[in-house]
Amino acid sequence: MTRPGKKARRHHGDAKFGNAMFKLSSPKRNVSSVAPSRPAKPQASRNVSADKIASSPSWMGNVDWARARIKLVVSIFCMLWVGLWARAWYLQMMEGPRLAERARRQHTATELVTGRRGMIFDRNGQVLARSVEAKSIYARPQDITDFQAMANTLGPILGVEPQKLYDELAQTKRRFVWLKRKVDDYTAESVRKANISGIGLSKEYDRVYPFKHMAGQLLGFVGLDDKGLEGLERSLDSRLGCIPTRQIVQRDAMGRRFYLHEEGQSEPVGQDLTLTIDMQMQFFVEEAVARTVREYDARWGGALVVDVPSGEIMAWAQYPFFNPNNYKDFSPLVYRNRLAADALEPGSTFKPFVMAAAIQERKVTPNTLIDCEGGKWVTKNFTIRDTSRQGTLPASKVLRYSSNIGMAKIGLTLGAPTFYKYLHALGFGQRTGVPVSESRGILRIPRDWSEVDIMSTSFGQSISVTGLQMAQGYLTLLNNGVYKPLRLTRDDGAVDEVHPRVYSETAVREVMHMMRDVVEENDGTGKRARVDGIDVGGKTGTAQKADHRSGTYGSKRLASFVGFFPADKPKYFVMVMVDEPTRNQYGGVVAAPVFKEVASRMVTYTGMFNETKIAEAEKNAATGEGPVTKTRQRGLKVAALDAPYVAEPRKLDAPQQADNSMRLPGHLAKASSKVPDVMGKSVRNAVELFARAGVVPELKGSGSRVVKQTPAPGVAWPEEGKNIEYILWLSER
Repeated sequence: MTRPGKKARRHHGDAKFGNAMFKLSSPKRNVSSVAPSRPAKPQASRNVSADKIASSPSWMGNVDWARARIKLVVSIFCMLWVGLWARAWYLQMMEGPRLAERARRQHTATELVTGRRGMIFDRNGQVLARSVEAKSIYARPQDITDFQAMANTLGPILGVEPQKLYDELAQTKRRFVWLKRKVDDYTAESVRKANISGIGLSKEYDRVYPFKHMAGQLLGFVGLDDKGLEGLERSLDSRLGCIPTRQIVQRDAMGRRFYLHEEGQSEPVGQDLTLTIDMQMQFFVEEAVARTVREYDARWGGALVVDVPSGEIMAWAQYPFFNPNNYKDFSPLVYRNRLAADALEPGSTFKPFVMAAAIQERKVTPNTLIDCEGGKWVTKNFTIRDTSRQGTLPASKVLRYSSNIGMAKIGLTLGAPTFYKYLHALGFGQRTGVPVSESRGILRIPRDWSEVDIMSTSFGQSISVTGLQMAQGYLTLLNNGVYKPLRLTRDDGAVDEVHPRVYSETAVREVMHMMRDVVEENDGTGKRARVDGIDVGGKTGTAQKADHRSGTYGSKRLASFVGFFPADKPKYFVMVMVDEPTRNQYGGVVAAPVFKEVASRMVTYTGMFNETKIAEAEKNAATGEGPVTKTRQRGLKVAALDAPYVAEPRKLDAPQQADNSMRLPGHLAKASSKVPDVMGKSVRNAVELFARAGVVPELKGSGSRVVKQTPAPGVAWPEEGKNIEYILWLSER
C-alpha cells in the first residue's frame, strides 16, 4: 500500500501544471476530468491556483509578440545610430583638431631639402660644374625579414662581403643605415630589381666636372652631402647650394618616405654662376705651366691671366693638376689653391710698385743716377748683393738690370709711412675681395719697420703676398694707376664704382716704359719673354725662400715673371710663378718662357695679330704707300694651337668628345695640316686662316684681295725652326 501523502503531492503538482496550461487554453474545461483516477487535492490548493491565474493582467492575452520584437530591435538600432552620429560629431567637432594634429605628426613630417646645386659656367657658356641625379642605397634594419638572404643577394651587387653586410645590419640598433651613396645607374637598377625588404633607393645629386682637372683648384669640390668643401664650391656655397626649404614628407605603412609635392611647390634649385674664366685660355696656360714645372722639376707652378680694361681674370692655372671628380684620390697639398692661399716673398716683381711710388713722390726721375756699388753693398750690418756688377746707373736701368742695391736706395728715399701708404692702397696686407679662400699676407705697420726692412722690402723681401694680391697690384698699376678690383664672376647689372687713384699717369707711363726695356732690350733680364710682332713689358723675379729650420734664407727660390701686352696700352697681363725649381732658379729663365708661350697663343686666339695686320693693310691701301714690312716670322707650330679642348690633344684629362656642349665656337676650329688656299679671298679672311696655324703672313701691295701667295697652297707646313717667308700679294682686282 502506497503512501498517500507523497502520491497526492505529485499528482497535485501535475494537476496544477496541467490546470494552469488548460486554463490558458480552455477555461471552460472541467479540471477534475483530467485525472479521475488520481486522488483529488484538497480544496484549498485548487482555490490558490485559481486565484493566481485570475490575478494575471488581462491585456497580455492581446500582445502581438512578433511585432513587439521588431519594434524593440528597430529601437535599439536607432539608439545605436544616434549614438554613433553623436560620437562622430564629438570626434569631428570637439576632438577633431587635436586628433588631426596627432595624425599629421604620426604620418607626415617636414624635411629640410637642399635641392639641386647651381651650375658653373665659363664666360663662353661652357659648363664647368653641374649636378646630376644619382641614387643612394639605404637600409631599414627593422624591416628586413631575412638578414642572411639579404646579405647574400645585396653583397655581390654592392661589392661588399656578405658576412660584413650581415654583421653591420643584423647587430645594429639604428633605424636607418646608408649602405652606399651615389651609385651608378647599373647598381641602382640591380638593387631595385632585387626588391629586398628593408632596402631602398633615395634620390640625391652628384657633382660632375666635365673638364676634369681644368681649373680644378679654383672650382674646388663638394662632399657626399652636396656641401662645398673647397674652392668656389665652398666660398660660394650659399649661392650655388640654394636656400634650403622645408617640404612635406609622408611615411607609408612600411615607414618609407616619399615627397608630397603640393600645388605650387617644386624642388629648390641653386643659383647658376658664370665665371670670367675663358676655358680656351685656361687650356693654353695650364699646358705651358705644366710643361715648365716638369722640365725644371719644380714643386708647383701657377699663372693668372687678367684682362686689364675690365679687371676680369681670364685664366687661373695651377700644376700639379687636381681633378675634383676624384677628390678623394688627392692630398690637400694638391687641391690647395696656392695662388690665393700661399703668402710668399715676391722678389723682384715687387720693384715696379716701389719705383712708381718714388716717381710719384718725386724722389727720383728716370734719369736720376743711382750708385749700385759694383754688385755688393754693406750697410747697417746688412749686405745686399746683385746678380750683376753694375756701377752708377740711371733709375730707368735699375729695373732693366733688376738691381737690389739700386732699389734699396730708392726705397730709403720714401720712408716707412709713405712706403706703407702706397702698399696698402695697392691692396697688400688685405684680402682682394675675389670670392676664394685667400690669405691676407704680411704687411707690418710703419712703426714696426726698421731701416733694413725698408731696404729689403724695396726688392721684395720682408713682406709676404699672395699671387692674387700681386695680380691686384699690377692691375692697378697698368690701369693708369687707378685702383680696379679683380673680378672672377660675371654679375649682370653690376654698377661701376669710383675707385681712388694710386699713381699718376706720368708715373705709370714711366714705369711701363722701364718694364718694356726689361723685355725688349737685349740686356734686359726678361728678353726670353719677347713675342714677335708685338711689344711686351714685364718684370722678372727670383725670390729667396726662408728656411724655417735655420731661421735664415736658404737655397730654394721662387721664380716669377709678370708681363703685359701691348706695352704701350696693356690689354692683358700674365703673372707666372714657379716654386722651387731645381734645374734653374732665375725667373727670366724659368718663368719668362711660360709668358711667351701663353702670350703667343693669346694674341692669335684673340685676333690681336689680325687686327694689327689688317689695319696696316687698309692704311696702305688708302694711302698708296709701299708694302708692309714683315714684323713676325712663323711662330710656334703646335698641332692643336687654337683647337677646342676636346679629346684628341689631351686624351687623359679632356672631356668626352661626344659632348658637343663642351666644344668652342666653330671659328676656333683646328688648324689645317697644310698651307690654306687663300687666292681671291679678302685680306681679313686670308690672315685669319693663316693665324689659326700660328702664322702671320707678310702683306705686299695694296688692295683688299689676295692675288698671289707663297708658299703655294696645299703644301705641308715646314718644320719649326726653318726660316720660311709667308707672303700674300694684294690687289684691288
